Amino acid sequence: MTDERGRTESETESGAPVDFNRLSVLETRLGTDARFSHIETEPDFAPDRLVCVYDSRWYPSSVQTARLEIVWFENGDFSLHYHETHENGAFDHRWDRHPSNHNRRDHIHPGPNAPTLGDDTTHPQDWRDVLSTVLAEIEIRQRGFWSD
Repeated sequence: MTDERGRTESETESGAPVDFNRLSVLETRLGTDARFSHIETEPDFAPDRLVCVYDSRWYPSSVQTARLEIVWFENGDFSLHYHETHENGAFDHRWDRHPSNHNRRDHIHPGPNAPTLGDDTTHPQDWRDVLSTVLAEIEIRQRGFWSD
């Protein structure tokens, strides 16, 4: 969907174009990671995103699917959206850096339902550190499924 200036919804969220070069680097880096069953680039439902689908072995049978959707902008803004589909609902959590009317530029929308108003936070400046932080937080959630 485009606005009156021809920008996509993602561009209006950040005010910058999508950084497809960064998404390509992320695809290469995450494409060999055993935690993902596959990576989708620019899928029809999210043509500006990289969608990393988690391998089901990391989850109990009550979790039907899990994925991490990544969009990165040329100005360094981003949105990483973690989504689980459960038998009886869903879990969503988002890490964001973009201009916002509801929060500071760096914020999260915490699980289980990623509400707006989110929580203000500070994300690392380097994209590699952002990615490492997000993957570590998701891993903590995954391990929680298997603790007593």
